Amino acid sequence: MSYAPALAPRTAAAQLREARRQLLAHGDVAPGLVPAALQGSWRRSAAFGLAPSGRMPGAPHASAAQLARALEHQRELVAHARPVMEFLVEQTRDSDSLVILADAQGLLLQSLGDARFADRAQRVALRPGATWHEQWRGTNAIGTALADGAPVVVHGAEHYLERNGFLTCTAAPITDPCGRVLGVLDLSGDHRGHHGHTLALVRAAVRMIEHRLFDTRHGAGLRLRLHRAPEGIGTLAEGRVALAEDGRVIGADATARALLGLGPGGACTRSLDECLQLELDVLWTWARQGGPAPHAVRRHDGSVLWLRVEAGRAALALQPVRAARPSPGTAAMPAAADDALTALDTGDSALHAAIERARRVLDKPIALLLQGESGVGKEVFARAVHASGARRDAPFVAVNCAALPEALIEAELFGYRPGAFTGAGRDGAPGRIREADGGTLFLDEIGDMPLPLQARLLRVLQERQVQPLGGGKPVAVDFRLVCATHRRLRDEIAAGRFREDLYYRLNGLALTLPPLRERQDLPALITHMLATLAPGRDLRIAPALAPALAAHRWPGNLRQLHNALQTACALLDEAETEIAWAHLPDDLAEDLSEDLRARSRTPERADDGSDLRAVSERTVRQAVQACTGNLSEAARRLGISRNTLYRKLGELGLR
Repeated sequence: MSYAPALAPRTAAAQLREARRQLLAHGDVAPGLVPAALQGSWRRSAAFGLAPSGRMPGAPHASAAQLARALEHQRELVAHARPVMEFLVEQTRDSDSLVILADAQGLLLQSLGDARFADRAQRVALRPGATWHEQWRGTNAIGTALADGAPVVVHGAEHYLERNGFLTCTAAPITDPCGRVLGVLDLSGDHRGHHGHTLALVRAAVRMIEHRLFDTRHGAGLRLRLHRAPEGIGTLAEGRVALAEDGRVIGADATARALLGLGPGGACTRSLDECLQLELDVLWTWARQGGPAPHAVRRHDGSVLWLRVEAGRAALALQPVRAARPSPGTAAMPAAADDALTALDTGDSALHAAIERARRVLDKPIALLLQGESGVGKEVFARAVHASGARRDAPFVAVNCAALPEALIEAELFGYRPGAFTGAGRDGAPGRIREADGGTLFLDEIGDMPLPLQARLLRVLQERQVQPLGGGKPVAVDFRLVCATHRRLRDEIAAGRFREDLYYRLNGLALTLPPLRERQDLPALITHMLATLAPGRDLRIAPALAPALAAHRWPGNLRQLHNALQTACALLDEAETEIAWAHLPDDLAEDLSEDLRARSRTPERADDGSDLRAVSERTVRQAVQACTGNLSEAARRLGISRNTLYRKLGELGLR
């Protein structure tokens, strides 16, 4: 039996046969013969009075009426699990398997999958209405996942009951936003078709169900999305937290509980300030500003987490005064910029031009297509567009088209029909497009959207209506569309991977965001990032390091710069305020050193923009521009005196 991450090799068949012989002969197994977790489950099974061989009468089975009541009681769970189960069926088609949903007592609620395998499964009561708690079925994926509270794979003869040995089963518990187990999702099939990736697939599916449950219960309130890296926000790997108006944690999924150090039972009993070095009023300010995001925050142990703040319109409407009032003993927040787009404008002419063009169509029904290399800040720009327009208090819904399989994208975007199956909620699952109604829909990496979904999206954009999966009456939607891609869509069209008619629907206004190597505002960007990464600390770049940073090409763009500064901040001593070469990640320091060696090998030319004079001139010019002509502040950022700055300006002909 393998537990998450379940990457270890399986128990050898000979060892397993010997273990079962000992179990039958002596009622126990010698230590070390099979994994301890498997022995523990077998011992529990034996303690329940189960015999490994023979038929075990007396296992309960729900009547049709009892099963109907159980489905009604678990209506919310079933409603959110069903489309994910359908997705799993599509992913495992023709593999002789069933996808099964059970409640917290091991009662099987629903099953989907291969009809031929379902007939075989019937012989061991692997069907809705049966109970697969360890008490009745011994070691099995559903019952053992409930007993251990963890994902589990039970393969072939690892089952306690010999009659179940033809199965290989993978299951993971489903928890509510407070960590209470609601049920189990299981994928069972013929033991000869076992695949090592199945556990990861089931865990991802459970994560999807838990996210949908979280959004249903807490979608209107104050919410946090958490991850150790900014790139992890918006993916299945993120953690989610829901907060009450007073900062109490009222919901946190398993990932968030791990990130915040909350136990399974402590998710809904703690306050925000017990988990993070962060004031509630700052969160409300971030929620109102809308962007740029995510933000770096610290746990009380000093480790850094990244979060994005979201709040429903109703929650924001209840906080007009509180969000603006500083907490006792804290410094007042700086005055907000005119809008979120203004906050992005830190002195680069190309970015400024893109911002001004976006502002001209801010509240007009014109789709935006954001282009640029990976890491240039396309989602940050999209969030700023949303936060600066008339739809700022409505939802901003982001979907990464490259992060989800085709069937899951379809379920995510379009939802499913209300009442399409037994136990479905009255409202069904609206889908991300309907969730964006009144607000902004951001489709990231649109160039990676599968062709069949491109056709469906085109119809939605043409008709401004969305039809859920399973049919039903189309629902009118109204949203601002912003798309982003690092691909050249014209090349994708030529290769037959992207629809030309969809391209012209998306390309209302195309904006290309400049790569970091071409931007003129590096000092201002660094200052802004350092203020975000280390709030309250007056950090700066050492004068010896600044020219090297300015001359670097930054292939990872803003993401690379941000990660480098994050590492540097972590390596600084408490009393240090200056980031030097020693604080850089080793790979970046090596790249910068190679840059310097390459420049030293290049013959010096007066008109060469990469020579030291040009680098110095560019660095000084950027600092002065970023400080809007305030030479005292520019000198401080450069780490030199004001008199030295005056002299350098004279030498460079900039006075």
